Amino acid sequence: MKRTAFILPLLLFTLSASYGQSVFDTARLADIKTSYASLPNGPEALEALLRQADRALTLDIVPVTDKTILAASGDPHDYVSMGPYWWPDPEKPDGLPYIRRDGERNPESERLDRTKMNTLVGTVRPLTLAWYFTGDERYAARAVHNLRVWFLDEETRMNPHFEYAQMIPGHNGGRGRAAGLIDGYSFVPVTDCIRLLEGSESMTAADAAGLREWFSRLVDWMTGSEIGIAEYEATNNHGLAYDVQLAAYAMLAGRDDVARRVVDEFPRVRLFTQIEPDGSQPHELGRTMAMHYSLYNIDHMLDMCLLAGRMGTDMYRVSSEDGRSIKGAVDFIRRWLGRPQDEFPWSEIGSWESNQQKLAWTLRYAALFDNDPEYLRLFEEYSTAQPADIRWLLLAIP
Repeated sequence: MKRTAFILPLLLFTLSASYGQSVFDTARLADIKTSYASLPNGPEALEALLRQADRALTLDIVPVTDKTILAASGDPHDYVSMGPYWWPDPEKPDGLPYIRRDGERNPESERLDRTKMNTLVGTVRPLTLAWYFTGDERYAARAVHNLRVWFLDEETRMNPHFEYAQMIPGHNGGRGRAAGLIDGYSFVPVTDCIRLLEGSESMTAADAAGLREWFSRLVDWMTGSEIGIAEYEATNNHGLAYDVQLAAYAMLAGRDDVARRVVDEFPRVRLFTQIEPDGSQPHELGRTMAMHYSLYNIDHMLDMCLLAGRMGTDMYRVSSEDGRSIKGAVDFIRRWLGRPQDEFPWSEIGSWESNQQKLAWTLRYAALFDNDPEYLRLFEEYSTAQPADIRWLLLAIP
């Protein structure tokens, strides 16, 4: 009872705590650590981060094995989630098979392991950053404990695959889908947390080796399984997010050959096929949440920019002969910042104001790679972020 009682409040905490990025630039973090007091809203943002971390100290994560709904395998160590946009068929007495309602999230999905994974990340990330900025080992100790529970302990650890992610009731015998691999994107920031925590007293050499081995096995599954290969072949944000995940996991696992291949192929395989010369993303604009998914995909592109930078590649500056580039995608979508929804020529069933604020922060994220002063001017004009928003800290522009 103690564990499950904390799921809802922590879920709300996780969803409200936006970080603006999933990959950390450790060199920038080091600079921010020494200069945060002089940054705009830096002290307030750090206080907000510490409040999140203090709350995370008191919360128990729920291991993947603590469940009442098993994967079709019957193994409690197997992660299982449900496709978020699938609902019971009202024309069928039992609702099976479920039918798709794009952009409309079925609350049934919150009963499965995706919520538990969000809880894990929602504690590990603030705890790790709080330790990094303060040196208080309590934060590191709790973060490492949570990582051990989810990835290392024999009784509670998750098996390193997503074979049963985003299954759809009534379809495919309960097996997962290639699209379900995007659930794993939550682990991208965890890889950077592990890197940082290796500098703490709480993470042992055995912990670090075990975590790297777990992610190496996940790399093998992503590159060798039917589901993993199918997600690689996705032509929209799913394929792009696959590449970011694979690169992040391979880098942590020391699989530099895999990471190098992903980074080298990324422009041709993802950017030049998903971005038009005018900067539009047709696969995302065709969704019922066109603004949301356009920004979602751009943020993944910017995460890849940080990963590629570790290998000496300036991904943001890459452009095709006919002008397809990340900057082009940013410039295309930014033209709707500050404009009413009825001027947006595509569907957006989500909150227009929330997407406006997301767009403002996406421009600030892009400003880490682009010296276009218009990005920061637009951010300053349209962002309504409070001083205690932790993105002031993590996306600081010194």
